[in-house]
Amino acid sequence: MITFYFSPGSSSLATHIALNEVGAPFEARPLTLQKGTRTPDYLEVNPNGKVPALVVDGTVLTEVAATLFYLARAFPQAGLMPAGALGEAEAVSWMSFAASTLHPAVGQGPERVAEVWQIAEKKLAGKEWCVGGKYSIADIHLFRLYWRFKDRFGLKPDDHPSIQALHDRILQRPAVKKTLEDEAKISAAQ
Repeated sequence: MITFYFSPGSSSLATHIALNEVGAPFEARPLTLQKGTRTPDYLEVNPNGKVPALVVDGTVLTEVAATLFYLARAFPQAGLMPAGALGEAEAVSWMSFAASTLHPAVGQGPERVAEVWQIAEKKLAGKEWCVGGKYSIADIHLFRLYWRFKDRFGLKPDDHPSIQALHDRILQRPAVKKTLEDEAKISAAQ
């Protein structure tokens, strides 16, 4: 059994999508950001006080990229891991870019946000999916960030046609629809 600690709408959305994509049974433990992730009980799980956290057979996995990588490898039938060593490395490269460049740009100002999303657009241009021509954990990670920040920073579809098209394709996936509906219900109840 997997225990999933998350906060609706946060970075943990990517992990939540992947859990629903792979069909893994899990126990959901929703938290509120800041207050809920700073409780003594949660800090026992993740001393960094961030989400997501997956507890798998007593082992705690944190950070979006690690949780996505685990789910793709543990549930290969879902097809979320690109094929071969090079495909896996490309997925890790995209997820590292998301975590180390796209996400931190939020705190570096709107000009930097615009700059890094143009880099992402160039990386994705001409492709339907990030790696190997099929939906993967790299797409889930990229989607989550664009979904969260496009309106906040005025990222325009015309400036990011490849990313916007990926975003729109992913929004049509049943697991993504389910995840967004589930998280909206939790947010409304909190």
